[in-house]
Amino acid sequence: VQLVESGGGLVQPGGSLRLSCAASGFTTSSYEMRWFRQAPGKEREWVAGISSTGVVTYYAGSVKGRFTVSRDNAKNMVYLQMNILMPEDTAIYYCNVFFVGLNYWGQGTQVTVSS
Repeated sequence: VQLVESGGGLVQPGGSLRLSCAASGFTTSSYEMRWFRQAPGKEREWVAGISSTGVVTYYAGSVKGRFTVSRDNAKNMVYLQMNILMPEDTAIYYCNVFFVGLNYWGQGTQVTVSS
């Protein structure tokens, strides 16, 4: 199983970023996928999830209405569109799958929201 995140960067408050997660090593279309983030000095927290088909999505309260998770099973990709970014969104963002009893993580992509 391999998960590779990309798309992070430095953005001003109110700006947008789109994160991508390239998944391989398993049948991605059969599994729910999730995004987590970890801010400096804080524990990793769940951000959003998407069902295997992409029909059902769910979000942490802190990002609901600003972030949108989606997936393209034909390309084995998962995305996180982040709008109206705030300084408190600054964190390393991780893609995650729970596969055969284990949690798998990517290396993460840094998102910094600052003026």
